[in-house]
Amino acid sequence: MKSFGFVVIAVFYLASSYCLCATEDAEYLAIFIDGHKSGYGVHTRIVDGNTVRTSEQMELTMERMGSPVSIGTTETYIETIKGEPLGFEAVMDWSFMQTKMTGKVLDNGKVEVKSVTGQLESAKTIEWPKGAMMAEGLRLMELEKGLVKGEEFSALVFSPSLLLAINAKVIVGDKKEVDLLGRVVTLTEVTTKMTIPMSGEMTSLAYVDDELNALKMVMPMMGMKIEMLACSKEFALSPNDPAELMSKAFIKSPKPLGDLSSVTSIKYKIRPSDTTKNFNIPSTDNQSVEKRSDGTAILTVRPVKLKSDKFPYKGSDKEAIENLKPNRFIQSDNEMIIKLAKEAVGDTKNAAIAVKRIEAFVAKYINDRNLSVGYASAVEVAQSRQGDCTEFAVLTAALCRAIGIPARVVAGVAYVNDFMGMQNAFGGHAWTEAYIAGKWVGLDASFVEHGWGGYDAGHIALAAGAGRPEDFIQMVFSLGYFEIEAVEIQM
Repeated sequence: MKSFGFVVIAVFYLASSYCLCATEDAEYLAIFIDGHKSGYGVHTRIVDGNTVRTSEQMELTMERMGSPVSIGTTETYIETIKGEPLGFEAVMDWSFMQTKMTGKVLDNGKVEVKSVTGQLESAKTIEWPKGAMMAEGLRLMELEKGLVKGEEFSALVFSPSLLLAINAKVIVGDKKEVDLLGRVVTLTEVTTKMTIPMSGEMTSLAYVDDELNALKMVMPMMGMKIEMLACSKEFALSPNDPAELMSKAFIKSPKPLGDLSSVTSIKYKIRPSDTTKNFNIPSTDNQSVEKRSDGTAILTVRPVKLKSDKFPYKGSDKEAIENLKPNRFIQSDNEMIIKLAKEAVGDTKNAAIAVKRIEAFVAKYINDRNLSVGYASAVEVAQSRQGDCTEFAVLTAALCRAIGIPARVVAGVAYVNDFMGMQNAFGGHAWTEAYIAGKWVGLDASFVEHGWGGYDAGHIALAAGAGRPEDFIQMVFSLGYFEIEAVEIQM
């Protein structure tokens, strides 16, 4: 059970959602999660002739049941002094392996992208999103607009980590007295709403001075409050007091559910903690949602039954086709992944049998259930044979794709009778869905490894994606903001 990787991605976008207008001296910020100093951020802006290099670095440490997990990210934007994009660099350090990505914007509107993960290298060309800007372009726009109360403006901001553009809407608010670790200053409140494709909207507050330096940023997440405060270098780099994440990822069940292996479906009554927000639980092949006028929702989870089908997939479903492709976290074209997939499947030609064999294979293959792993790619998992639920999920998806069965990674919560002291609760979790006979079928190698029978009606999906951690940002803004009031089991 895990949500850490998703949290880190969301915190990183908080850090970069409002541009600091810094000088060449580095600007330091301390990251607090529910009052615990859990990391730091560093912002630098260096002008060299006609080129501006702006960097946003973040280091974050949290605990999961006493196991510390540290992750670091750095994004560097390379632009002209007029804010025209030239290129970018992104480094993501996920516990035990690092991914580096570089991009060069060409005159023809294309972008050459190179990526290195461990010993793996890849290259591709993408289109530069028309009208998209990066840090310097956004900084210049903000300086032009100023801090007029009630002013609203929008921008298309390119994210190197996502390799896509994000719609950002900025709203200038009132001046307020803000406490910066004992130093009270008058700052302007600025709201930034970022719409991330396939992940929903993320809202953060920034408190900026008259030069548009963001000295404080705040974002609610998983029922916690994330804050970034400007501070001295010494305090930013001082020892952390990491927050415990695991307890925040659990939702108490209204009653014990027991063994769910023979349960046909479960009906849940869901109540959001804040009805003013656009709370959303998706409907999928395995679950349906009925929203009520009082703000509650009735969620029915009825797992799709496996049916015989052939593979490799030859159909035309767009989402299925997209989830056949390799990416930087699900490297289904890697030789080691292909070899493991063939070993797992054997000589069967039936997709239903193949995916169950893959599920059982992954359950045994990962032999070190390690809570210190942040978010590893399928190849990293194949090499290390360690990880938690997200590692089980990405490896299962990669093996499915390697033999031509579409597969995606799902994030949400799953019921456990007892997990590391948490009893009768739904914990943050990730699993896999494979596309077979026209339906997305649930697989859970992590639960199989635990002896819990695999995917069942105790799984509530909050987001689904191609296996990249940024696909699950919406989950971070749902988990912790609803409760399960009632449960009705159907055998």
